[in-house]
Amino acid sequence: MPPSVLALFGPTGVGKTALAHALADRLRTQGRRPVAVSADALQVYAGLERLTGAADAADRARLEHRLVGVVPVRESFSAGAYAARAHAEIDELLAEGATPIVVGGTGLYLRAALADLDLRPAVDPALRAHWQAVLDAEGPRALHEALTQRDPELAALTQPTDAHRLVRALELLDAGQAPPRPGASQLWTTETRHPTRLIGLTMERAALDAAIDARVDAMLSAGVVGEVRAAAAAGASETARKALGFRELLDGDVDLMKQRTRRYARRQLTWMRKLPAVELVDVTGRDAAEVAVALLP
Repeated sequence: MPPSVLALFGPTGVGKTALAHALADRLRTQGRRPVAVSADALQVYAGLERLTGAADAADRARLEHRLVGVVPVRESFSAGAYAARAHAEIDELLAEGATPIVVGGTGLYLRAALADLDLRPAVDPALRAHWQAVLDAEGPRALHEALTQRDPELAALTQPTDAHRLVRALELLDAGQAPPRPGASQLWTTETRHPTRLIGLTMERAALDAAIDARVDAMLSAGVVGEVRAAAAAGASETARKALGFRELLDGDVDLMKQRTRRYARRQLTWMRKLPAVELVDVTGRDAAEVAVALLP
């Protein structure tokens, strides 16, 4: 019996959407009904479709997409909230006899979609704002000292300069939650909720860098700067503002956006290659239809 769920993971610009369409075409020839489910931390936001590379109207006409543009840009969002939605969507599709194609480039969201993970809930934004203000005024070492007083064991495991982890740990403590210990969370689990075929897309570095630069240029031509300015004017949340290129485009620094995106893509590739159950597929110079035929003969 084929896996219930197909999952595509890969770096920004590698061609996940094109391959999802090609796989969907192959599944239809086998009498199956494919539906894409996004596993991307920022594609959930309405109003950031160009910036995040979310499926556009033409993509959706060709293949149904779920969990794209479902959260107002002003709202904060978390992996825990995403997991609940993704599980509901995938379970509903399977119950209908459809084949979910989970597509994403955010590792945590991919894990959240496919497995049951111990995810801490989102906290009151005021708690994060407090510790962010302390960070801005006094620096990360002040946060490390505060954490040392409240959780010496965790502080000993946390770098004094790791501002993100320090803010997260302190806000969770304020919310009455136990912060995760560094190294305690699973990179991946093979115990997925449903039988899953996990396909990881790779590309030669030079080709991927060129694809990323071309993608950014296409975004600019499509009006992404106006989209970002409109989102900022609408009061985009801090989580929405984490979209790659958001701050750079507001500042008019396209080169920095390209540079940051290339670095992020390399981190995505490094993470993906460590997944024990992943089926790595090099798509350099290959047409999506050709790759789909090889994957689904």
